[in-house]
Amino acid sequence: MKKLAQWPEFLRGSVASVCARCNRARCICEKQSSRLAYRLTYKDHDQQTHIVYVPVDQLPRIRKMISNYSGLRRLIEELIAINIEVFKKESRS
Repeated sequence: MKKLAQWPEFLRGSVASVCARCNRARCICEKQSSRLAYRLTYKDHDQQTHIVYVPVDQLPRIRKMISNYSGLRRLIEELIAINIEVFKKESRS
């Protein structure tokens, strides 16, 4: 449980770069324009997709938060496996 403190900020989703002109992921103007915009895509509890603009200066933080979510998710899976083993041992007694 102490390992949970390793990931104080976490976020589920993915970051994609899009053309700043037309806001499409793959477009012809992306090759002509060096300006890229970034967006975070995630699903809420109702599985509705949401897209949020990510400022360039916040990009490293957002990517770190997504990485933290992956680590947290692995830890949760480990805790679930441990809890299942504990439950099995208790139910045998």
